[in-house]
Amino acid sequence: MEAAATHRTRAAERRSPPAPLVVVEPLRRRHCAECRGGPLPRLVMEFNAPLCLDCADLGHLVYLPRGEAALTRRAREASALWAVVVRHNRRRTRYERQGILVEEAALVRAEAACLADAEARARRRARDAVRRAAEDVRFRDALTAEILRLFPGCPPERAAGIAAHAGERGSGRVGRSAAGRALDETAVSAAVRASVRHLDTEYDALLMRGVPRRQARDRVAPVIDSVLSAWRR
Repeated sequence: MEAAATHRTRAAERRSPPAPLVVVEPLRRRHCAECRGGPLPRLVMEFNAPLCLDCADLGHLVYLPRGEAALTRRAREASALWAVVVRHNRRRTRYERQGILVEEAALVRAEAACLADAEARARRRARDAVRRAAEDVRFRDALTAEILRLFPGCPPERAAGIAAHAGERGSGRVGRSAAGRALDETAVSAAVRASVRHLDTEYDALLMRGVPRRQARDRVAPVIDSVLSAWRR
Protein backbone atom coordinates (compact mmCIF):
# COMPACT_ATOMS: atom_id res chain seq x y z
CA MET A 1 0.00 0.00 0.00
CA GLU A 2 2.78 2.42 0.93
CA ALA A 3 4.69 1.65 -2.29
CA ALA A 4 1.55 2.27 -4.36
CA ALA A 5 0.94 5.59 -2.63
CA THR A 6 4.55 6.63 -3.26
CA HIS A 7 4.20 5.68 -6.91
CA ARG A 8 1.03 7.77 -7.25
CA THR A 9 2.70 10.75 -5.58
CA ARG A 10 5.69 10.61 -7.93
CA ALA A 11 3.40 10.25 -10.95
CA ALA A 12 1.44 13.32 -9.86
CA GLU A 13 4.67 15.28 -9.46
CA ARG A 14 5.69 14.36 -13.00
CA ARG A 15 2.32 15.50 -14.36
CA SER A 16 2.37 18.79 -12.41
CA PRO A 17 5.60 20.75 -12.85
CA PRO A 18 6.77 22.53 -9.70
CA ALA A 19 5.88 26.18 -9.24
CA PRO A 20 8.70 28.54 -10.27
CA LEU A 21 10.84 30.33 -7.74
CA VAL A 22 9.50 33.82 -7.07
CA VAL A 23 11.61 36.94 -6.53
CA VAL A 24 9.88 40.13 -5.37
CA GLU A 25 10.71 43.74 -6.18
CA PRO A 26 9.56 45.33 -2.89
CA LEU A 27 7.63 48.58 -2.77
CA ARG A 28 9.21 49.61 0.54
CA ARG A 29 12.73 49.39 1.91
CA ARG A 30 13.61 45.91 3.12
CA HIS A 31 16.88 44.45 4.44
CA CYS A 32 18.13 40.89 4.32
CA ALA A 33 17.29 38.87 7.43
CA GLU A 34 20.62 36.99 7.24
CA CYS A 35 23.36 39.35 6.06
CA ARG A 36 21.46 42.56 7.02
CA GLY A 37 22.31 44.03 3.62
CA GLY A 38 20.00 46.44 1.90
CA PRO A 39 17.83 48.11 0.97
CA LEU A 40 17.08 45.28 -1.41
CA PRO A 41 16.04 45.92 -5.03
CA ARG A 42 14.90 42.28 -5.21
CA LEU A 43 14.34 39.71 -2.51
CA VAL A 44 13.09 36.22 -1.76
CA MET A 45 10.64 35.60 1.07
CA GLU A 46 11.65 32.55 3.12
CA PHE A 47 9.71 31.67 6.28
CA ASN A 48 8.19 35.19 6.18
CA ALA A 49 11.65 36.78 6.21
CA PRO A 50 13.27 38.67 3.31
CA LEU A 51 16.53 37.35 1.90
CA CYS A 52 18.83 39.02 -0.60
CA LEU A 53 19.54 37.06 -3.77
CA ASP A 54 23.04 36.10 -2.60
CA CYS A 55 21.73 34.61 0.65
CA ALA A 56 18.96 32.88 -1.32
CA ASP A 57 21.61 31.34 -3.64
CA LEU A 58 20.27 33.24 -6.64
CA GLY A 59 22.88 35.97 -6.80
CA HIS A 60 24.61 34.45 -9.84
CA LEU A 61 21.51 34.83 -12.03
CA VAL A 62 21.05 37.76 -14.43
CA TYR A 63 17.85 39.73 -14.96
CA LEU A 64 15.88 39.58 -18.20
CA PRO A 65 12.96 42.07 -18.27
CA ARG A 66 9.69 41.05 -19.86
CA GLY A 67 8.86 42.16 -23.37
CA GLU A 68 10.49 39.63 -25.70
CA ALA A 69 8.50 36.42 -25.47
CA ALA A 70 10.82 34.28 -27.61
CA LEU A 71 13.95 35.38 -25.75
CA THR A 72 12.28 34.82 -22.37
CA ARG A 73 11.06 31.34 -23.33
CA ARG A 74 14.42 30.26 -24.73
CA ALA A 75 16.41 31.64 -21.82
CA ARG A 76 14.10 29.93 -19.33
CA GLU A 77 14.31 26.60 -21.15
CA ALA A 78 18.12 26.78 -21.35
CA SER A 79 18.61 27.71 -17.70
CA ALA A 80 18.94 24.95 -15.11
CA LEU A 81 17.86 27.46 -12.44
CA TRP A 82 15.53 30.38 -13.01
CA ALA A 83 13.06 32.54 -11.10
CA VAL A 84 10.11 34.82 -11.85
CA VAL A 85 10.44 38.46 -10.78
CA VAL A 86 7.19 40.12 -9.65
CA ARG A 87 6.07 43.44 -8.21
CA HIS A 88 2.85 44.26 -6.38
CA ASN A 89 0.46 46.55 -8.22
CA ARG A 90 -1.46 48.41 -5.53
CA ARG A 91 -4.13 49.70 -7.89
CA ARG A 92 -4.95 46.23 -9.21
CA THR A 93 -4.16 44.56 -5.86
CA ARG A 94 -2.12 41.78 -7.43
CA TYR A 95 1.44 40.77 -8.19
CA GLU A 96 2.53 41.30 -11.80
CA ARG A 97 5.43 39.69 -13.63
CA GLN A 98 8.34 42.03 -14.39
CA GLY A 99 10.79 39.56 -15.90
CA ILE A 100 12.87 36.52 -15.01
CA LEU A 101 16.27 35.69 -13.55
CA VAL A 102 18.30 33.14 -15.53
CA GLU A 103 21.83 31.84 -15.80
CA GLU A 104 24.02 34.16 -17.86
CA ALA A 105 25.14 31.37 -20.20
CA ALA A 106 21.52 30.47 -20.87
CA LEU A 107 20.72 34.07 -21.77
CA VAL A 108 23.68 34.21 -24.16
CA ARG A 109 22.50 31.04 -25.93
CA ALA A 110 18.94 32.35 -26.10
CA GLU A 111 20.08 35.66 -27.60
CA ALA A 112 22.10 33.83 -30.26
CA ALA A 113 19.12 31.64 -31.15
CA CYS A 114 16.84 34.67 -31.42
CA LEU A 115 19.28 36.48 -33.69
CA ALA A 116 19.49 33.43 -35.94
CA ASP A 117 15.76 33.34 -36.70
CA ALA A 118 14.86 37.00 -36.14
CA GLU A 119 13.69 37.51 -39.74
CA ALA A 120 11.38 34.50 -39.68
CA ARG A 121 9.86 35.58 -36.35
CA ALA A 122 9.33 39.11 -37.68
CA ARG A 123 7.41 37.73 -40.66
CA ARG A 124 5.33 35.56 -38.35
CA ARG A 125 4.55 38.54 -36.09
CA ALA A 126 3.44 40.54 -39.13
CA ARG A 127 1.12 37.72 -40.25
CA ASP A 128 -0.25 37.39 -36.72
CA ALA A 129 -0.90 41.15 -36.54
CA VAL A 130 -2.90 41.05 -39.77
CA ARG A 131 -4.88 38.06 -38.53
CA ARG A 132 -5.63 39.69 -35.16
CA ALA A 133 -6.70 42.92 -36.86
CA ALA A 134 -9.17 41.01 -39.04
CA GLU A 135 -10.47 39.14 -36.00
CA ASP A 136 -10.94 42.43 -34.15
CA VAL A 137 -12.94 43.92 -37.04
CA ARG A 138 -15.21 40.86 -37.19
CA PHE A 139 -15.71 40.93 -33.42
CA ARG A 140 -16.51 44.66 -33.34
CA ASP A 141 -19.03 44.19 -36.15
CA ALA A 142 -20.65 41.28 -34.31
CA LEU A 143 -20.72 43.22 -31.04
CA THR A 144 -22.21 46.26 -32.76
CA ALA A 145 -24.93 44.09 -34.30
CA GLU A 146 -25.72 42.52 -30.92
CA ILE A 147 -25.95 45.95 -29.26
CA LEU A 148 -28.41 47.08 -31.92
CA ARG A 149 -30.41 43.89 -31.52
CA LEU A 150 -30.74 44.42 -27.76
CA PHE A 151 -31.10 48.21 -28.03
CA PRO A 152 -32.64 48.96 -31.45
CA GLY A 153 -33.11 52.62 -30.50
CA CYS A 154 -29.39 53.13 -29.95
CA PRO A 155 -27.86 55.29 -32.72
CA PRO A 156 -25.76 53.03 -34.99
CA GLU A 157 -22.66 55.22 -34.65
CA ARG A 158 -23.01 55.10 -30.86
CA ALA A 159 -23.32 51.31 -30.95
CA ALA A 160 -20.16 51.11 -33.07
CA GLY A 161 -18.33 53.35 -30.61
CA ILE A 162 -19.42 51.23 -27.65
CA ALA A 163 -18.27 48.07 -29.44
CA ALA A 164 -14.90 49.59 -30.32
CA HIS A 165 -14.31 50.75 -26.75
CA ALA A 166 -15.57 47.65 -24.93
CA GLY A 167 -13.91 45.22 -27.34
CA GLU A 168 -10.45 46.81 -27.49
CA ARG A 169 -7.85 44.04 -27.39
CA GLY A 170 -5.83 43.98 -24.17
CA SER A 171 -8.06 46.53 -22.45
CA GLY A 172 -9.52 44.11 -19.90
CA ARG A 173 -12.95 45.66 -20.49
CA VAL A 174 -16.16 43.67 -20.47
CA GLY A 175 -16.06 43.15 -24.22
CA ARG A 176 -12.78 41.23 -23.92
CA SER A 177 -14.04 38.97 -21.15
CA ALA A 178 -15.07 35.42 -22.00
CA ALA A 179 -18.74 36.43 -21.70
CA GLY A 180 -18.19 39.48 -23.87
CA ARG A 181 -16.44 37.54 -26.62
CA ALA A 182 -19.34 35.08 -26.53
CA LEU A 183 -21.74 38.04 -26.94
CA ASP A 184 -23.47 37.13 -23.70
CA GLU A 185 -26.50 39.38 -23.26
CA THR A 186 -25.56 40.37 -19.71
CA ALA A 187 -22.03 41.32 -20.74
CA VAL A 188 -23.19 43.29 -23.78
CA SER A 189 -25.78 45.14 -21.70
CA ALA A 190 -23.11 45.95 -19.10
CA ALA A 191 -20.93 47.51 -21.82
CA VAL A 192 -23.82 49.67 -23.03
CA ARG A 193 -24.71 50.66 -19.48
CA ALA A 194 -21.11 51.67 -18.77
CA SER A 195 -21.06 53.85 -21.89
CA VAL A 196 -24.26 55.62 -20.88
CA ARG A 197 -22.95 56.10 -17.34
CA HIS A 198 -19.82 57.90 -18.53
CA LEU A 199 -21.19 59.81 -21.53
CA ASP A 200 -24.80 60.61 -20.70
CA THR A 201 -24.74 61.32 -16.96
CA GLU A 202 -22.80 63.45 -14.47
CA TYR A 203 -21.10 60.32 -13.08
CA ASP A 204 -17.53 61.36 -13.97
CA ALA A 205 -18.11 64.85 -12.58
CA LEU A 206 -19.41 63.38 -9.33
CA LEU A 207 -16.27 61.29 -8.97
CA MET A 208 -14.12 64.37 -9.59
CA ARG A 209 -16.01 66.16 -6.80
CA GLY A 210 -15.10 63.35 -4.42
CA VAL A 211 -18.45 61.55 -4.32
CA PRO A 212 -17.87 57.87 -3.41
CA ARG A 213 -18.22 55.55 -6.40
CA ARG A 214 -21.20 53.56 -5.13
CA GLN A 215 -23.04 56.71 -4.13
CA ALA A 216 -22.33 58.28 -7.51
CA ARG A 217 -23.65 55.18 -9.27
CA ASP A 218 -26.85 55.28 -7.26
CA ARG A 219 -27.39 58.94 -8.13
CA VAL A 220 -27.05 58.44 -11.90
CA ALA A 221 -28.90 55.10 -12.07
CA PRO A 222 -32.32 56.67 -12.92
CA VAL A 223 -30.82 58.54 -15.89
CA ILE A 224 -29.14 55.37 -17.16
CA ASP A 225 -32.36 53.38 -16.84
CA SER A 226 -34.25 56.07 -18.73
CA VAL A 227 -31.76 56.08 -21.64
CA LEU A 228 -31.64 52.30 -21.85
CA SER A 229 -35.42 52.08 -21.74
CA ALA A 230 -35.67 54.46 -24.68
CA TRP A 231 -33.04 52.51 -26.62
CA ARG A 232 -34.88 49.22 -26.10
CA ARG A 233 -37.96 50.45 -27.98
